[in-house]
Amino acid sequence: MYLNILSSVVSQQYTPHIVLKCPHCGNNGTFNTLGTQDLKLNTNSRFYGMRRCPNRDCSGLVFFICKDTSEIVMSYPQQRIDFSKDNIPVNILQIFTEAVTCHSNECFIAAGMMIRKTLEAICEDKRATGANLHQKLESLKKLITVPTELLEAMYELKLLGNDAAHIVAKDFEEIGNEEIEISIEFAKEILKSVYQYQSLLSKLRGLKKPTI
Repeated sequence: MYLNILSSVVSQQYTPHIVLKCPHCGNNGTFNTLGTQDLKLNTNSRFYGMRRCPNRDCSGLVFFICKDTSEIVMSYPQQRIDFSKDNIPVNILQIFTEAVTCHSNECFIAAGMMIRKTLEAICEDKRATGANLHQKLESLKKLITVPTELLEAMYELKLLGNDAAHIVAKDFEEIGNEEIEISIEFAKEILKSVYQYQSLLSKLRGLKKPTI
């Protein structure tokens, strides 16, 4: 992110309270000041500054722009769509995390391609076979148990990824924020169904009284 401040800076005594979800560790909190004064321009009522995550295991830095009411206008690194990482294979987790990161940075075409790659990684992990992704998805249907809607969504995500990888889109009007947000939500549900529901069910069953 590049920010060029052209207006003169005025002094100020007010220190806004910055409350947000940390883009580094995912925890919510009131971010700590760094001992430096925030900037306030004489052309508007916005403050510019940096804060540190209150989580001692993180201490990640965040740049912010906020109103004089402490309402966040923007922050960097940008907020990312949250998702559970439990039981997702490392290589698939890395690919999908990159898709989410691309979306948070408004790199929507790159995000679409990484969502498609997430499907490819799931197929490889489950040993689905085929000459192309469509054939691999046909094979994957026989290897996993997921709701019909998620199976259908996989083919839609494939098409979106194809459009993202080519200059001229064939199936979607555009590859933008809304398309990617919905695609990420579907990908999250697919990952839950394939890798997380069984583990969650096992935990629940483990809480039952022992049978005599």
